[in-house]
Amino acid sequence: MKNNINFLDLGLQPLANNYLSKKDLKKKEKKYRLKVGINLKTKLVSINKPISSKIMFNNKYPYRSSMSKTMIKSFMDLSKFINKKFNPNKILEIGSNDGSFIKNFSKKKVIGIEPCSNVEKITKKMGFNTYANYWDKKTAQKICKINGKVDLIYSANTISHIQNLDEVFEAINIILNENGILIIEDPSLLDCLKKNTYDQFYNEHIYVFSLIGLENILKRHNLKIFHVQNLSIHGGSNRYFIKKNQNKRKKETSVKINRNKEIKYGLEKLSTYKQFTKRVISSKKTLKNIFKKINSKNKKIIGYGVTAKSTTILNYCKIDNSLIEYFIDTTKDKQNKYTPGTKIPIYKYPGFIKDDVEFVFLGAWNFREEIFKKEKKFIKRGGKFIIHTPTPKII
Repeated sequence: MKNNINFLDLGLQPLANNYLSKKDLKKKEKKYRLKVGINLKTKLVSINKPISSKIMFNNKYPYRSSMSKTMIKSFMDLSKFINKKFNPNKILEIGSNDGSFIKNFSKKKVIGIEPCSNVEKITKKMGFNTYANYWDKKTAQKICKINGKVDLIYSANTISHIQNLDEVFEAINIILNENGILIIEDPSLLDCLKKNTYDQFYNEHIYVFSLIGLENILKRHNLKIFHVQNLSIHGGSNRYFIKKNQNKRKKETSVKINRNKEIKYGLEKLSTYKQFTKRVISSKKTLKNIFKKINSKNKKIIGYGVTAKSTTILNYCKIDNSLIEYFIDTTKDKQNKYTPGTKIPIYKYPGFIKDDVEFVFLGAWNFREEIFKKEKKFIKRGGKFIIHTPTPKII
């Protein structure tokens, strides 16, 4: 990105969600250099060379938020909070995926935007008013013309996927009422650095936001953050509540508290990110050594939950099908395929971890508690999980 000072090089990475068929294994897989940097003026942290959205988000996109009980509960709780606190008449979701959020509202009340047509069809079949479009000013004008302005806009793990943030917020200003509320939910940069979750960086995650960086962009568009909620989802996320400048809603103390935390940790200083890089390099060595040690004893390792995050880990640490026998996953569009770059087979989750497995690499570590509850039998018989955050270890 322009004016970025790079601090982390995660090497050549394939498209994070591009799961391979048997035919694909014979083809040369395209890879992209993944470097991460900070713009010291805006304080935005981003990957260096974003890939076109049309390459990443298309009619083969595999992610489904409904596959996680954690996500379903989070959306349900938020929808109750929104109705109680703001009571909006009309809601727009940017990045509505398979409808896990909008299904908590009346079909007359919500509009969904989802560029991946294979996923957008799911909510359309459910009877919701959804559009298979990328979010930009043209889309905002189109929806505004058909449906009018909205009282509340929600976007979870989507704004960070869009390169042109100025256009994102210009489009939001077109369709959001003067007293409307914008809620953005994305991984927290502070948590990323503290927990050493370098796998938050992959080609879809163009940005990992801090409050400070997001505030600097919002200022350009007469938008202000008035409240912040810290969430445990995805290894640590922030939910930002945003208003237009003319909205008289008061700023809550949570904004100052979170800003002070970021400043105290050093998110404005390049030295903080250089220290993070040192921890990432150390983590890579430790994780690879764990795999090699288990492998030398002829013990079987499988993977649990194939994610975009695990693509970064596996390719950066060079953990391939010689170290992990296979992955299990609940998402149909990933099953009977192979992991990007590392070509590890992905099988349907059978409902439990098989008895011949002793070690499981937790790819979907961000749903750790949910998985541990599900796999009590495996843990009880002495099965071990391999995790990489905050430091690689066997638990």
